[in-house]
Amino acid sequence: MGKYIINGGKKLAGEVNISGAKNAVLPILAATVVGQNRSTIFNTPNLRDVEIMEKILLSIGCVVDRMDNIIYVDSRQLNSFVIPDDLVREMRSSIILMGAMLSRCGEVIISYPGGCEIGPRPIDLHLKALKEMGVTIEESHGFLHCKCEKLQGCEIQLDYPSVGATENTILAAVKAKGTTIIRNAAREPEIIDLQTYLNKCGAKVSGAGTSIIKIEGVDKFKDVKHTIISDRIVAGTYMAASTITGGEVVLKNIEIDYIQAIVAKLKEAGSLVYYDSNSLKIVGPKKLNSIEMVQTLPYPGFPTDMQAQMMALLSIANGTSIISETVFENRFKHAEELIRMGANIKIIGRVAVVKGVKELTGAKVKSKDLRGGASLVLAGLTAKGTTEVDNICHIERGYEDFDLKLRELGADIEKVK
Repeated sequence: MGKYIINGGKKLAGEVNISGAKNAVLPILAATVVGQNRSTIFNTPNLRDVEIMEKILLSIGCVVDRMDNIIYVDSRQLNSFVIPDDLVREMRSSIILMGAMLSRCGEVIISYPGGCEIGPRPIDLHLKALKEMGVTIEESHGFLHCKCEKLQGCEIQLDYPSVGATENTILAAVKAKGTTIIRNAAREPEIIDLQTYLNKCGAKVSGAGTSIIKIEGVDKFKDVKHTIISDRIVAGTYMAASTITGGEVVLKNIEIDYIQAIVAKLKEAGSLVYYDSNSLKIVGPKKLNSIEMVQTLPYPGFPTDMQAQMMALLSIANGTSIISETVFENRFKHAEELIRMGANIKIIGRVAVVKGVKELTGAKVKSKDLRGGASLVLAGLTAKGTTEVDNICHIERGYEDFDLKLRELGADIEKVK
């Protein structure tokens, strides 16, 4: 599994380049199967989840080549519609292959997905949308067998602006007969990036970034080159790392419009933030302010993927903060590990009451999910003494060279097997 050994108390300083977005590259890699074409994807982060998606594409007959941060996918020879069960269980995002494979093959067999244990994330919205487009779905023994003769465009009203359901519906609709309109669509930047990729291929998708997305079905796709947007959650995590250590860090290659909700809360906590079009400098305060309320919401609200990092930060703030998690119902598993380090946190349902303490102390803690693991690293950076963060395979699903980049900023962190 591996672990990080962190000796806390170092102020971070320097520059860090923000890698491509995990949550943008995975649906785009799924989309490469749709068009029977060749795709060259730039700014691809080196992550475990990306490796799993590569293995899935290889297993169904695609040619995949990787060189540093460039991935080349040739999907012309795709020869299977069965997605390997062992790979799906490792990564929840594999479910977005459902819409893509139906677009390409009219059929897919896939198991219920795995990934982080952060509470139920039902895929009923995905299935409901696909059924409205003419897909028949048989569920048995943990597998979904989805099939259709011809996907049919229609109007789909999502009950909740689910990112995955929006992406799956777009991927199913790009070659469907007629026009598909998705209402109450998710508005995340990663969906805009998916639209950009698809339209470069020859698709006709409009409205991404708003609550209404329109897709006109097309027959043919062309070869494409595309650069993945930078990762707003990775950016937010390094911003939180600078803030919690009272550091001074410059982030390069960022999309400033996409991180405004994070910037606002870190300013509230006392940080100074300066930015231009694609870089940002964040200076952490000597003493952190508590925040009256942090409430996670779908984009453009405060992201659920930054909730754990904010909890670590607020655990040493001056005063009491309230965190309300509205997106996932079981996303406070990191709290008990922070408490091991001396944090004063009370969990009441989907609300966490965080009473700031003078300092955290190093301890042996365990990463239980991706963002919770990142929060423990942040806590370790400021804690007195040595922190061991175990089970870092979760963290490596979403952060490229996390220990190396933190070390370049001055952190005392080492990765051991």
